[in-house]
Amino acid sequence: MKFKNYLESITGIGIYPLISLMIFVVFFGLVTFYVIKGNKKHFEKLSNLPINDNETN
Repeated sequence: MKFKNYLESITGIGIYPLISLMIFVVFFGLVTFYVIKGNKKHFEKLSNLPINDNETN
């Protein structure tokens, strides 16, 4: 018996791909919102960290 046959025999298994897609979309939306509305100075500081490794705070 193939793996697909095992999954088809489980009742309600079709909801899991939908839940996974919804979690991905919500997470991607939140990250996008954070990047767009985030503090630009903070992002600039983080982007320069590898360059300014000798600098002290």
